[in-house]
Amino acid sequence: MTARCLTTLLLTMLAGCAADRVATRPAPIEVGILAINDFHGNIQPPHLAITAPDGTTAVPAGGAAYLASAIATLRRAHPNSITVSAGDMTGASPLPSSIFLDEPTIAAMNAIGVDLNAVGNHEFDRGTTELLRLQNGGCDRNATPLPCQIDKNFPGARFRYLAGNTITASGESLLPGTAIRRFGRGSRQVTIGFIGLTTRTTATLVSPTGIRGIHFADEADTANRLVPALRKAGADTIVLLIHEGAYPRPDTDPDACDGLSGPIVDIAGRLDPAIQVIVSGHTHKAYICPGIAGRSLLLTSAGKFGTLVTDMTLRFDPRTKRLIDSTARNVIVQGEGFDANGSTIAVSDAVPRFAADPAVATIVDRYVAAAEPLAKRIVGRMTRAPAPKDGPPRNHETELGNLVADAQLAAMSLPANGGAQVAFMNPGGLRTDLKVGQDGTVTFADAYAVQPFGNILMVRTFTGAQLRAVLEQQFEMAGGKPLILSVAGMTYAFDRSRPVGHRVSDILVQGRPLDDAAPYRVSMSNFLAVGGDGFTGFSAGQDIAAGTVADVDALADYLGRATVTPPAVNRIADRTPPAG
Repeated sequence: MTARCLTTLLLTMLAGCAADRVATRPAPIEVGILAINDFHGNIQPPHLAITAPDGTTAVPAGGAAYLASAIATLRRAHPNSITVSAGDMTGASPLPSSIFLDEPTIAAMNAIGVDLNAVGNHEFDRGTTELLRLQNGGCDRNATPLPCQIDKNFPGARFRYLAGNTITASGESLLPGTAIRRFGRGSRQVTIGFIGLTTRTTATLVSPTGIRGIHFADEADTANRLVPALRKAGADTIVLLIHEGAYPRPDTDPDACDGLSGPIVDIAGRLDPAIQVIVSGHTHKAYICPGIAGRSLLLTSAGKFGTLVTDMTLRFDPRTKRLIDSTARNVIVQGEGFDANGSTIAVSDAVPRFAADPAVATIVDRYVAAAEPLAKRIVGRMTRAPAPKDGPPRNHETELGNLVADAQLAAMSLPANGGAQVAFMNPGGLRTDLKVGQDGTVTFADAYAVQPFGNILMVRTFTGAQLRAVLEQQFEMAGGKPLILSVAGMTYAFDRSRPVGHRVSDILVQGRPLDDAAPYRVSMSNFLAVGGDGFTGFSAGQDIAAGTVADVDALADYLGRATVTPPAVNRIADRTPPAG
């Protein structure tokens, strides 16, 4: 055999060996992450329609029993998987969960098999002690409704709450910041570290009395501080679960992230490169971003109320355990059709349908039945529903805000309740639009859905100058955006182009000009009274009536006096000159 033949044979053999090596290269190790966020205790279908991929069909979505079935179905497609939440699992919940201190939601999530939940701001609505009860179980009373009304031995969450930036006075975190999970076996095992954080703005979104001694640290700084310990523990990659988010452009496909903006963009740009996936929430928007902050950093959010589940796949090199690829999609949790405001939303074959999970359905039915007598009680009538709010009603006067302020003034103007002359209602306290039946009836559940926080009304006395300072504070909130309070018993004008401290003018109380030196009795929630939503000016008032009237009861009583017409939007005049 010639040298040339030997060379050809050798090259052929080497090529064959290389081909064999390629053919026998081990498949990547895959790990599925199933994620939700901002469930807010919607154990029943929330009467929301999600647009199907065909872009035209709206399908019914949500409900804990259907969510359980969707997660179970998706889980079966992943030999290795974990189910996580990015906060606000509880808080600001509909009546069947909230009236039982969100114990129904914890029971449902235990049955679904959630593993980790990075707490959100609403988990602090009833204070840190009640939050820890939901984690650890027990029947200690920390809030207005009685605990353990249905489950006499409430066990708490079987999943782990995470919030590494909830720093106590001692410098420790109130809740753990990290978790480690291992997937696979032997040489095909990978380790994923999880960091859980809440938004650092939590302190301005909940009652200060419930979070005394807690400091909410910067999200990116905290995450980066926690990375080394996870690396030392063997984490091959790190996933950040964070209750903070972003805003894509309106009508963006839920599997895209066109025009993304918001706090999470800045946070992502400051993260340690070891963090390669972010599961976010808080904004109630749905998006999938395969690369942000100039690198292959996957960012996801599943909208709100359990209407979507993010189905994520992480692929690892089996030899190096390096994350080589990550993909995600948002799956619609389509259950059954339902009646929403009088119109039936039909199911669609364009989207997979999920049957109700029997075990979770039993949990939901048990609590709904217990709440039903209260929920269905008719509290009053209206000529029509207040006009739907245009997005969060945080920067303009609304019919609903005026209605609630009127109800609170009516309740607290009674001498026995403090003799209020003015009422303030914060826009963040109006959770949703007020539904009114076709016959004009309003149920307690309808009223409760608007104000599900369990706030108590108070009357405090302020000087006219102090009231003026509160009105001026509306335009000095974090981020430079106004936060307009609804008012009753008062009218005024503002001009945002004027200097700070001189933007508000023509203030009338009960039809008379405000006297800076005179005392005024003002109704507000206990949330506002201690500086909630950043209105620190309210803390300057002096207590007159400590408060025994719940905000939702004030609204229900007001609607029950006579058929109510939504109040006109004519109390606050915006005299700011048009831009340009």
